[in-house]
Amino acid sequence: MADDDRKRRGEPGGPGTAVITKTKSQTKKPNMYRVLILNDDYTPMEFVVHILERFFSKDHEAATRIMLHVHHHGIGECGIYTYEVAETKVTQVMDFARKHQHPLQCVMEKK
Repeated sequence: MADDDRKRRGEPGGPGTAVITKTKSQTKKPNMYRVLILNDDYTPMEFVVHILERFFSKDHEAATRIMLHVHHHGIGECGIYTYEVAETKVTQVMDFARKHQHPLQCVMEKK
């Protein structure tokens, strides 16, 4: 069979034949960050509970449990989020605490 006949029939192996492969891109899970509240001797416990309820959607019991953990251990985890969400929550908490004249510290660390 001549090369011209192979081209017309689309038989493999002739000149102009190409194999198209489809690659699937792998998406990586985003890094997660822990948002932590640090204990101080001046911020009222009820204010910390309010922060946890308002910015971290904790119910009163969970907020109280976290606040007591912060009080006894010096630090407590409020939640685990992607970088952008964690950064936003830290900023919101710090701004709210400053607005109410409390020295409360909120930080984030890579999990």
